[in-house]
This record gives sequence, structure tokens and C-alpha cells, in this order.
Amino acid sequence: MAKTARIEVRTDPEREALLKEAASLTDQTLTGFILDAASRRAEEVIAQANTTVVPSAFFDTLLDALDQPPTASAALQKAARRLDQLVKQR
Repeated sequence: MAKTARIEVRTDPEREALLKEAASLTDQTLTGFILDAASRRAEEVIAQANTTVVPSAFFDTLLDALDQPPTASAALQKAARRLDQLVKQR
């Protein structure tokens, strides 16, 4: 059997009655109803925290920049060659 963790919640009688009624209407236990609702909300919060929204003009500019990267300067090319030489020496 899988291990389970215990979560305790305190609430006022009115909210308890509300949750029990909703659980009953969905043919779930009170625990199942609360866990389903809390899990859905947790997924929403996490998804929102992991999503970055930018204006479409900014996104278009970003895509254009990625499609047309600048050419490497002579100094950068020299540094890259030097790095390759150092890596090959090891």
C-alpha cells in the first residue's frame, strides 16, 4: 500500500456545510472533493507562475532577432578559436 500524508484543515461551520454539500452533489467524499479542488487550484497557480506573457510586438521582435543573429565580431571569433585550442590541449 502506498504511503499517504495527512493534511488537516480547520474551517467555520458554514464553509464545512458548503463543502459537504458540494462533495455530496459530486458523489465524492469530503476529502476527495477538497483534494480535487485544491489540486486543480495548485496546478493553475504553478502554470501561471511558469508562464511568461509579453506583448505580441515584443515577441515578434524577439523572433526576428533569433532568426537573424548578428555576425560574430573579429574579437569574438578570435576568442572562440583560442577556446577551441585550450579545450583540445586538455
